[in-house]
Amino acid sequence: MRISDLKQKEVINICDCKRLGYVGDVDFDMDTGCLLAIIVPGPGCFCGFLVREKEYIIPFCDICQVGRDIILVKVDLEKAEEKCKI
Repeated sequence: MRISDLKQKEVINICDCKRLGYVGDVDFDMDTGCLLAIIVPGPGCFCGFLVREKEYIIPFCDICQVGRDIILVKVDLEKAEEKCKI
């Protein structure tokens, strides 16, 4: 699978069935070549001139399944947002 194939897949959180968006980027370990995380841009903010305030960095271990059209992940968004506030 190519990175361009991943970017066409929608990411859905199975904890709350929320659509997080589409894969925007990936994080690789340069030494091993292993995929560390996928990065999904957060929702745009109209007041901020459509600038994205946050992004979801989803570790590889939280990816449940990669399908033909979607990627299922298991992420507790409340805990992830608490980490961002610190």
